[in-house]
Amino acid sequence: MEHRPKRPRRQTASSIGEKAARKPSDSAALPWPRIAELIDHGEITVGEISPVGCAAIAHDEGQTLAMRVRRPSETFLQLLTRLHRAIAKAYTDDIFTDEINPPPTPSKIQ
Repeated sequence: MEHRPKRPRRQTASSIGEKAARKPSDSAALPWPRIAELIDHGEITVGEISPVGCAAIAHDEGQTLAMRVRRPSETFLQLLTRLHRAIAKAYTDDIFTDEINPPPTPSKIQ
């Protein structure tokens, strides 16, 4: 996990149809409000990534917030719940979760 500076939120244009279909309280009623908020201006991707297996990744306007790998016998709902918590950590504490890429190894001082 690494700390990255927060980027200012950018207002994105949405169509009239999207505004009419979405009510302000919609995301609060969902079990993962951070995911619902994120997909208004970012994206999540869930699927098979070789060689790690199934993973869930959250991006916010070009910045990766969280990458979670599905654990053995973990349900899809549990994976999304862990992704939701990692997104919240990124937004509130600037802690970015990466379970896909190995941490960098320290260089030897010569």
